[in-house]
Amino acid sequence: MWVQKTIKNRKTLDYFANSKWAFNLSSLRRFTTVQPPELPPFDYQPVPYNGPSADEVFEKRKKYLGPSLFHYYQKPLNIVEGKMQYLFDENGKRYLDAFAGIVTVSCGHCHPEILSAIEAQNKLLQHATTIYLHHAIADFAEGLAAKMPGNLKVVYFVNSGTEANELAMLMARLYSGNLGMVALRNAYHGGSAGTIGLTALNTWKYPIPQGEIHHVVNPNPYRGVFGSDASLYAQDLQDHIDHGTSGQVAGFISETIQGVGGAVELAPGYLKLVYEMIRKAGGVCIADEVQTGFGRTGSHYWGFQTQDVIPDIVTMAKGIGNGLPLGAVVTTPEIAQVMAQKIQFNTFGGNPVCSAGGLAVLKVLDKENRQQHCADVGSHLIGRLRNLQQKFDIIGDVRGRGLMVGIELVTDRKEKTPAKAETAVLFENLRELGILVGKGGLHGNVFRIKPPMCFNKDDADFLVDALDYSMSKL
Repeated sequence: MWVQKTIKNRKTLDYFANSKWAFNLSSLRRFTTVQPPELPPFDYQPVPYNGPSADEVFEKRKKYLGPSLFHYYQKPLNIVEGKMQYLFDENGKRYLDAFAGIVTVSCGHCHPEILSAIEAQNKLLQHATTIYLHHAIADFAEGLAAKMPGNLKVVYFVNSGTEANELAMLMARLYSGNLGMVALRNAYHGGSAGTIGLTALNTWKYPIPQGEIHHVVNPNPYRGVFGSDASLYAQDLQDHIDHGTSGQVAGFISETIQGVGGAVELAPGYLKLVYEMIRKAGGVCIADEVQTGFGRTGSHYWGFQTQDVIPDIVTMAKGIGNGLPLGAVVTTPEIAQVMAQKIQFNTFGGNPVCSAGGLAVLKVLDKENRQQHCADVGSHLIGRLRNLQQKFDIIGDVRGRGLMVGIELVTDRKEKTPAKAETAVLFENLRELGILVGKGGLHGNVFRIKPPMCFNKDDADFLVDALDYSMSKL
């Protein structure tokens, strides 16, 4: 009975029987995770918490904050402290943060060197705006420009990814003289009145006019109509330009690995084909690096480099500040010049504290060699997840690069039916075991594994072991 419960089909049993592990019944029991896995050791004691309870915080939040706010888990977590790749709740319970504050904490929670830079600047000057000179914003812009390829050398600082994409869209329209923007289905580029048009997931869109926005077929290798054939997806975009526009467009924007959409990496070679088409149609090419930037993919510093292209405009946020409200747009001097025809100003963009923190992030990422670390740990993690995929049919797809990974869960591998109910159960089970992951995709059936970049191989093993244990209990 135990074997029947744990090993659900002949294919999986054969996998064990033909593997390198001894396969008498006792060794099979030893291999299968019978006991729940334990968090890796971590030499840190959280500060005792004496604040309001989770129930008190939740009641106050419901009373005073907007009803559109959502929360994870049936019983919301009251997270009160963070240290590197771990979070602590009000009772001092430790959790492995595999979602990094929605892909925002790049170097680690409360990284000492970043805290030191922020605290030092806080004591001197918090705010002045760019009507005066201050070295922090110039130093940060110089450091960021040094990370960019080609002629991407002019930096605009904002406060979020949504703001960055708003500004990029404005630049594209002013520079090209056209209005029409092209984006991908399944994309997420923000929730403001402007960027909500670029976003193409109905769960995030309000019924308001979205302007001159065109959404083309998403080059999704797992679910897309053309599989991994980039040329056919590109032909669809050209067909849309030819039949759905005047023939001229303002620009094209895309993530390289769609974040909210479920860690979907675009078909190989797609951007190279599409960038050429967009530029022929008078538009500029925008890379949304809000989630993929700063070495998270492991193989490259910027996500767009995985497609061997250089955009005209790059937007970024989240990991740029390790939790600070910080975003940026980087473009060429030629495109930047169009903004000079009017006053363009951002009150908080590039303020001294955020600039000092952002520059510290760049230095820490280099000092700790986090891009290579993401490549090494990510390869280990993805390899183990793909082995787990052979064991459990519910895992339809394992995808991503570095520490930007998606696990799509399905009830039927052939039909790729989203396993919505099962995902919800596993989501709660992982929390109980001490792991916090994200969810994505239109149906919420994709686990998003995008931890702080200090996440290590022991953490990866614990995460996979926890998945193994939880899936065996379904």
